[in-house]
Amino acid sequence: MTKITYWGMALFSFLSFSSSASAQDVARPTQLGLRDAATSQMERITWFHDHLLMYIITAIVIFVTALLAWVVIKYNAKANPTPSKTTHHVMLEIAWTIIPIIILIIIAVPSFKMLYYLDRVEEPDMTLKVTGYQWYWGYEYQDHEGINFLSYLIPEEEIDESKGQKRLLSTDNVVVLPIDTNIQILVTSADVLHAFTLPAFGFKKDAVPGRTNETWVRIEKPGTYYGQCSEICGINHAYMPIEVRAVTKEEFKEWLIKAKEEYALNTPQKTYELAYIQGAQ
Repeated sequence: MTKITYWGMALFSFLSFSSSASAQDVARPTQLGLRDAATSQMERITWFHDHLLMYIITAIVIFVTALLAWVVIKYNAKANPTPSKTTHHVMLEIAWTIIPIIILIIIAVPSFKMLYYLDRVEEPDMTLKVTGYQWYWGYEYQDHEGINFLSYLIPEEEIDESKGQKRLLSTDNVVVLPIDTNIQILVTSADVLHAFTLPAFGFKKDAVPGRTNETWVRIEKPGTYYGQCSEICGINHAYMPIEVRAVTKEEFKEWLIKAKEEYALNTPQKTYELAYIQGAQ
């Protein structure tokens, strides 16, 4: 591949960066920025980062760089052989105290609003309980007759690309969730610290033994979305991915019928015992 072709592909990938999320939520070569948003939560995070923080950060960097360049050019020993002995400048000291305070207020107000929005939903339409194990995830649909199952990484040698499976991301049992639904997510752990993270959904929640943390999500786009444990939890930390398939409400109802048959023999206690036995092995 020639350098021209390589840079042409890189430029094309960069220009297509802002396109909408594809059905397969995976990183793209030369991709920049945050993951494409699939939820209202991630849209707010993206706006906060791209349209507020980036402008403020860029302005500060340009100002400080220009100030340093001005000082180097104007006040070097050659240009300024007799340096000033000024030690105080009242207006300057007031300015460099007040301006950072104003900047912090500009950042803090929308930040607090967003954190409050991301915290929890008052009246969820359904609840999904997530349990972290070494090294896989357990899921329980608490509003649908206790449907629950364990989800393991599909080994690399068993990946079937014709089915859209992705190395180190696809799982044997996929979490299916409806779009346009307020979903409460309860996160806990059965052994050590884990972190349930889905970048396209805009959340990262610690899974702590003996404690249940809460978040929520409202998915806006059908598709398959991936995440991974983001807390170093042991030797196979890198091999406990999260795969979520977002479908329409009608498709979700159809899936529930099949899931109740497929996971009919599962109970939370039995799932935990199975996880304990497999973990011991």
